[in-house]
Amino acid sequence: MNEQLIKELESIVGESNLSNKVADLYTYGFDASIHHHSPDVIVRPRSTEEVSAIVKLAGRECIPLVPRGAGTGLCGSAVPILGGIVLDMTRMNSVLEVKVADLYCVAEAGVVYDKLNEVLAPHRFFFPCAPGSGEACTLGGMVAMNASGMRAIKYGATRDYVMGLEVVLANGEVMQVGTRTLKNASGYQLERLMVGSEGTLGIITKVTLRIAPKSTAMIMAAFDHMEDAGKCVSKLISTPLLPSATEIMDRTCIEAVNKAVKAGLPHCEALCMIEVDGDPRVVEDEEQKVEAVCREVGAISVEHTSDARTMARWTSARKSVMSALSRYGATSVSVSLADDMAVPISRLPEAVVAFSEISKRNCIVVGTYGHAADGNLHTKMLVDPENEDSWRRAEKCVTEIYDVVLKLGGTVTGEHGVGITKAPYFFKERESAIPAMIAIKKALDPQNILNPGKMMQWEGGIICSLRYPCRDLE
Repeated sequence: MNEQLIKELESIVGESNLSNKVADLYTYGFDASIHHHSPDVIVRPRSTEEVSAIVKLAGRECIPLVPRGAGTGLCGSAVPILGGIVLDMTRMNSVLEVKVADLYCVAEAGVVYDKLNEVLAPHRFFFPCAPGSGEACTLGGMVAMNASGMRAIKYGATRDYVMGLEVVLANGEVMQVGTRTLKNASGYQLERLMVGSEGTLGIITKVTLRIAPKSTAMIMAAFDHMEDAGKCVSKLISTPLLPSATEIMDRTCIEAVNKAVKAGLPHCEALCMIEVDGDPRVVEDEEQKVEAVCREVGAISVEHTSDARTMARWTSARKSVMSALSRYGATSVSVSLADDMAVPISRLPEAVVAFSEISKRNCIVVGTYGHAADGNLHTKMLVDPENEDSWRRAEKCVTEIYDVVLKLGGTVTGEHGVGITKAPYFFKERESAIPAMIAIKKALDPQNILNPGKMMQWEGGIICSLRYPCRDLE
């Protein structure tokens, strides 16, 4: 990027909020996926007006523009694969309004999820989506990816809480969409179109979110067979019970977190961590019903607690799976490949058994865990990052896993989005809808400057532009 354009960007955000230093460019070339590509420049706006000015400059010069929150995405959505400008939104980090009486709050895109809930806690309300990266991820990123987490079974995903958005379009114009009312039938729901668009249709600057009141308890059940843990989840839902969260972990994940963080989880083949919430009397009643279901399907032990510290410790153990798996083997690392698929809840037992068979058949260690009550599973594969054969076997696992998922009527991504890593399998799943998505992208971004090359625009395989010291395998 030439010096004149750098000066123009500096005039918008200030010299201290722009960088084209090699070390900074390298750092901003990552998100939490396997991919990497350095941008040409990083800018950190503080206002919607600054974002608009940056977008207009990018449009004038046809420069790729990639919005970025905390970089916690797992599919390469924030990786500037074609270079250009990375728009770091984390300075736009103010909670602007909390209106408990009307069940909403308004915040800038760079507000961190956990920080918003700290603001809401004194009001005894919360934003319940609970992504695993809640201590770091930003609201703009959550909206762009339609993020969710452990409480989606009861509370839904980010899309279900977005009442309104402020968005900067590809021509630099600022669009206000949605309302501050719980009901809205006024025309196209453009705020919902923006949710899950991964920065390809506009830059989200402000978010109006519905909030929910918050008593909880947790039950931890151990099983001798992963299939029994899957059956437990299906049985809970069909009882019917609607827990606020149900997390599942296989033996590989349990051993990894016990080794890495001394979590003290039971030594078993599978665990279910089940959260119930609501009125204290409802919580107590549902605890008993959950325990009965767990024992009915063969749990070898059941613990339950309403102690906040114990619940936090159990939840922390579950959240540490991804990092803990990288310490499970001597030379392997945990990578996000077939990462966040979802299947119909009743097909969960079939899915977990199939994943185990695929792991053995391809001689790749696969840890399976996830938000099982809504059918959302995660697999983390252990790969030797310097070994091409290891990557090849992992890629074969990915294809076989997604073939199973689609055969079971599932989706290749339940919460992490498409980006690069899911794109080839996304094409299989959404084949008939791809032309419409391409048309929408072209209509809203005719110059193709907003996060180009992602989702339906990706070409090629997934083992590419690696952050690891192994050449691309395309």
